[in-house]
Amino acid sequence: MARRRHRRVAARLGTLLAHGVLMAGALVMVMPMIWMVATSLKPAPEIARWPPVFLPQAPSLENYTGAFATAPFGRFFLNSVFIAGVATIFVAATSLVAGAVFAKYRFPGRQFLFALVLATAIVPFEAYMIPLYLQLVSIEWINTYQGIILPYLFMAFGIFLMRQHVASAIPSELMEAARVDGAGEWWILRRVIAPLSGNALAAVGIFAFIQGWGIFIWPLLIANDQLLFNMELGLTAFQFRFSSDTGKLMAGSVVSVVPMLAIFLLLRRRIIENMALTGLKG
Repeated sequence: MARRRHRRVAARLGTLLAHGVLMAGALVMVMPMIWMVATSLKPAPEIARWPPVFLPQAPSLENYTGAFATAPFGRFFLNSVFIAGVATIFVAATSLVAGAVFAKYRFPGRQFLFALVLATAIVPFEAYMIPLYLQLVSIEWINTYQGIILPYLFMAFGIFLMRQHVASAIPSELMEAARVDGAGEWWILRRVIAPLSGNALAAVGIFAFIQGWGIFIWPLLIANDQLLFNMELGLTAFQFRFSSDTGKLMAGSVVSVVPMLAIFLLLRRRIIENMALTGLKG
């Protein structure tokens, strides 16, 4: 009896310890976000105060109005929506087609090509950024929307995720039945595979949108016209050679982060459920 009680107490202590570690880790991850929002609401004197104060004592929206007055943040926001939206559409389409081909069709070199696709995810973008830039110079795509979007039209992880989903969740017998009824391969893709892959496509689309929204280095290299800047690049309007406008920078950062945070909070269950179901099965 005493041994059982001891085990129960030890289990409870272990659970409390695990929850404490998780809460501490969550706090470490959330604190920068809280600090960013709090700083965006502080007037300039409070931001410069020493010792610093964490929460604003006189909250104000002057940094937000100042940010939109200093730079065309409305245009930056629309540019981010356009770039991320186009990238999402192309990534979802290419991931669906490539994933279905790798999962359900047999052809010479299939495994090699799939391994090659996965290998591209290992190579950092910075490794081939300059050669890609030189190619865009040769076709005069510098300082254009298509030049900014081009590297984000395909996603190796999206192809991998869709391949895993189609292979594990869509029976080959269903596709064979459609062929017996006279359906072509594109019809099967549109009417059989795509409708049954809604959750997986949603997850791929969310990852693609988040990636397209947060790009910085490539637009910095490609876009010379401020009217082509996205939200991330537009924040450089508040960074100067020897200083920065911290209040407006934090306000712009909040405007940039909130849409992605809202999308994740609204769709997090679908993302987690799909990742668990496709479970990265073979």
